[in-house]
Amino acid sequence: MAESLKTFFDTRVVRRIASMLRAAHPAFPERRFITEATQGLDALELMDRARHIMRAMHQALPADFEQASRILVDSLGPEQEQYTEGQGMAVFLYLPHVLYAARHGLEHFEPAMRLQYELTKRFTSEFSLRAYLERYPERTLERLRQWAVDPNVHVRRLVSEGTRPRLPWAPRLRVFQEDPRPLLGLLELLKDDPELYVRRSVANHLNDIGKDHPELLVDTCERWFQGASPERQWLIRHALRSAVKRGSARAMGLMGFEGPAQLEVTATFTPQRVRVGQSVQVTLRIANRSESRQKALIDFAVHFVKARGTSRPKVFKGGKVDLTPGASLFLEKKVSLQDLTTRQHYPGEHRVEALINGLATPVGSFTVSPA
Repeated sequence: MAESLKTFFDTRVVRRIASMLRAAHPAFPERRFITEATQGLDALELMDRARHIMRAMHQALPADFEQASRILVDSLGPEQEQYTEGQGMAVFLYLPHVLYAARHGLEHFEPAMRLQYELTKRFTSEFSLRAYLERYPERTLERLRQWAVDPNVHVRRLVSEGTRPRLPWAPRLRVFQEDPRPLLGLLELLKDDPELYVRRSVANHLNDIGKDHPELLVDTCERWFQGASPERQWLIRHALRSAVKRGSARAMGLMGFEGPAQLEVTATFTPQRVRVGQSVQVTLRIANRSESRQKALIDFAVHFVKARGTSRPKVFKGGKVDLTPGASLFLEKKVSLQDLTTRQHYPGEHRVEALINGLATPVGSFTVSPA
């Protein structure tokens, strides 16, 4: 995706932006903007292309931000009618506009908010909004409380997505990472939003909070679970996914998987010996040897060997099981040992544990050799 986004910002897109701005503001210096925005563009990566176009835009627009922001708003194309999974790259046309709002609007709160409000209906303002949360936390939160009941689904989603403390590809909101309680009031307003698009963002936001404040996450989910609709129950389960992987007993209880289950879990590894760069198939056989029905959440952890010979577990999702007495089933997962930029693999014995409702049970190991 990074490569396709990078190449999306080309001369064609620059000319399109120029045409839109010229239509909104006949005095806009279209030729100068195109020359400056395209000069050296091909040599740049991803975000640098968008920033380069934004800087050329700033040079071409009036110096007064309020006037410039009105031109930008007037230049925007039609709003997205609704959220669709396959909307593609077209909306990234407005990334330079969002960067402009973040860089040049901070001293002009109201016009900057109007610009971001309109941009998020067409793309998203989740990245630029963070600068305003840091500079004007109370003022921005108050505006977001108003937007939480906006008729536009994209505006409502921005309230949750733009305030996520650990939003991917964006700087963390350190103040709210330390104390996320001011954000919970916003999520309260959105937890029963009619659109899954919004509710999924709320779940992801709660999942972010839980990585730093696990008890606050479960406290919130327990409170929300009272009288919850099926839609809200889905939100809660999605929000608890990382807590469940961490083996939180309270999170497991909310998911309906409390305490130890009377299950026998065995594992096979194919192959038993594998080289760095290859993969191993982990097969878990889960059997109910008891005389009562057993329901459980089964995951497994691989203790990856690190550079100094120590190990660190990584949890892999298995699945939910519901077994009558004497029944059994298999869960399979391929574990890659391919080196990545985020993880290097090292030779040694890799221990594997089954996680039955979060409780670890050793099930064997496989051996990794050098590539």
